[in-house]
Amino acid sequence: MPLYKTISPNSQTTVKIWKITESYDFLMQDLELKPETLKRVLGMKSELHQRGFLSVRHLLKAFGYTDADLFYDEHGKPHLKDGKQISITHSFIFSAVVISDGIVGIDIEKQREKIKVIAHKFVGYEANYLNEAAKDYVQYLTKIWCVKESLYKLFATPGLSFKQHCLVIPFSDDEDTSIAWIDYEGKKYRYHVACLEFEGFTFAYAIQ
Repeated sequence: MPLYKTISPNSQTTVKIWKITESYDFLMQDLELKPETLKRVLGMKSELHQRGFLSVRHLLKAFGYTDADLFYDEHGKPHLKDGKQISITHSFIFSAVVISDGIVGIDIEKQREKIKVIAHKFVGYEANYLNEAAKDYVQYLTKIWCVKESLYKLFATPGLSFKQHCLVIPFSDDEDTSIAWIDYEGKKYRYHVACLEFEGFTFAYAIQ
């Protein structure tokens, strides 16, 4: 089982990251999928997407859950039947699942130059400290995107704007942790955030 990394941000929270090296056929083995889940997998046009989706079900198994334990609400946010909090992400050859007693969100993204083209869509407050000439500009943009996507997933509120409502405090040079805020409808919410970089990818989580 290619479990790439396990992280425990606190005693109530565990993250498991999977590197997807298996074939679609291999990943389909030994999985019990609900009929609607199987229909969803078979309807995917991209095998890469199928493999990412199935690897998440294997991560659930690693946590001791099955596909039957997972359901989604009307906003597409995943939930577990036992009341634990869950967040899910996958990108290209990596997938990850976090399960926690508290509110949590995660995201993983491949670091790509094209993120500079869309930076104006999600960078707000962060423009005050970003340096476009810096060698790590793409990595930093990806880090900010991942943090904001994590916030979006945990907040799960229609109308939340990456640019207007999500604020990421600068990461220091020697630290992979920071603070982020959601400023929404007159209320401010504070979250602890952290990022990891590996094999050209950025992973982030946000927890209260």
